[in-house]
Amino acid sequence: MRISARIPVAAALLLVLASTMGCKKLQERDKLVKGINEFKAGRYETAINFFQEAVAIDPSDSMAQLYLATAYSYQVVPNLDTPENLKVAQKALDGFNKVLAQDPNDLGALKQVASIHRNIKLYDQAKADEMKVIAIDPKDAEANYTIGVIDWTQSYKNATTILGAAGLTDDGEGNVKMSKDVCAKLSAANTALVTDGMTYLNNAVQINPNYDDAMQYLNLNYRRKADLECGNDSARKADLAQADMWVQKATGARKANEAAKEKKLGGGVSMQ
Repeated sequence: MRISARIPVAAALLLVLASTMGCKKLQERDKLVKGINEFKAGRYETAINFFQEAVAIDPSDSMAQLYLATAYSYQVVPNLDTPENLKVAQKALDGFNKVLAQDPNDLGALKQVASIHRNIKLYDQAKADEMKVIAIDPKDAEANYTIGVIDWTQSYKNATTILGAAGLTDDGEGNVKMSKDVCAKLSAANTALVTDGMTYLNNAVQINPNYDDAMQYLNLNYRRKADLECGNDSARKADLAQADMWVQKATGARKANEAAKEKKLGGGVSMQ
């Protein structure tokens, strides 16, 4: 009799628990919906408040964590080194890393982390993030492109710094006026970056043959390569010829992309 008497009590407790859990889930969904609406309206601070409340209700919900981190990421100002901006960036990173702790292969979170690291100029970390993306999806053209852009950004900074110390301004044509010593410094600083950049930018174009932005950076990267020829004028001119070729290819690809976009927008109407 005692055992049978306990069954209704246990069942009642389960019903209460299920009702409470269901109520909390509804509350969390309500906060998420309100946060998403605020986010779409560009009211990121209010959206963050709603997403924080959703996470507080269910800290295990990766979707709520993702929304919260994304809202923080939209407040990160690229290339701004203020403590306030870096603090917001860290909050976004913390949120995305919580998502990745549950699913290390979440490409959306990985790409967001890479973007934030790039925006706060942690380029080596951003490259490592993009490499993780490529390991999961080798055909991700954007990840390959982004690594190429990071390589060029670093090589350009090196070039302008080294040339500036010698009283020179980068001419984008191989800088024939620099001394052998300056060229040697440029080679030491930029050879690996230029080589790496070429590899990933070419990968991006192979994956997406109309990737006009990648083609433009191939142009820029060949101009950095021209710096490294150190007195070999024929090699310098060959690099610049390659740069000009990629400018032409980028122009053609951009026109093709615009034409395809226009065709797609007008594709719903068919004349019979």
